Amino acid sequence: MTDGDEAVFAVVGPGAVGGLLAWLLQRAGHDVVAVGRPATVDAINRDGIEVRSELFGDGVERVRAATEVPEGASVILATKSYGLEDVLPGIIAAHPAEVISFLNGIEHMGPLWDALPGIPVAGASVAVSALRASTTVIDHRSPFVRIEVPESAADFAAVRALTDAGPSVRVGGSEAEVLWAKFRLLASLALLTSYWRQPAGAALSEDPELTEAVVSEVAACSTAEGVPASELDLVRALRSVPGGMRTSLQEDLAAGAPSELDALGGALIRVGERHGIPTPALARILSALDADS
Repeated sequence: MTDGDEAVFAVVGPGAVGGLLAWLLQRAGHDVVAVGRPATVDAINRDGIEVRSELFGDGVERVRAATEVPEGASVILATKSYGLEDVLPGIIAAHPAEVISFLNGIEHMGPLWDALPGIPVAGASVAVSALRASTTVIDHRSPFVRIEVPESAADFAAVRALTDAGPSVRVGGSEAEVLWAKFRLLASLALLTSYWRQPAGAALSEDPELTEAVVSEVAACSTAEGVPASELDLVRALRSVPGGMRTSLQEDLAAGAPSELDALGGALIRVGERHGIPTPALARILSALDADS
């Protein structure tokens, strides 16, 4: 904390989503530090973060950047799921006031809780389409930034600041409900677009039986984890996605880059195994994508 108990917001992982959130917080007048790797930190300190957005406008914000989390900061965690292991020691060392995670998936919360006993930690979700055009330039492509936060995090300083900064922020429900609401849609869409190497519309219609099987298995896994899900509602949500949309998993796999395949597909397989739920469609997709990667 700074003098007067004003929160310092450390955005850990200033990529497309984290960089956009840091830019929005800085623009709203909050004390923000983008925490990243040395090359990223040098670039942000030199050039600031530039966002191009029809919703928020275009501009550059001079966001402070560092390789370490400031002591006592309010942490906004926005890395890829596979990056958690690398950044967690630095978060622990900073003794943060709170941590709100925007990681994709459902399995990251256990390690966060275990590593940060006594510190308020919450898993949230963000729906946005953003692409990092370069280290410091972000194209915000969707006409929205929608953040979902569990009721347990209603009093987090980061939640108040993000609400003030421009995104649509909804607070309510349990952490499991918030995480699974995004996970069901994201995992289904990412796995199918990656498997077919097609944008959303074509991928969902390529093999209706496979799509139906994936939806059925994902809904069953969610329900078994205590978050009841309707197959029909999930199908409707998938059909509402713009037909030309591509997913980050799809792009990462195509580029041979590290991906969230295990955090999405692998996590669902493990949920199925725990609850005795057969997941042959998911296993088929995961096996094919593993073989290609």
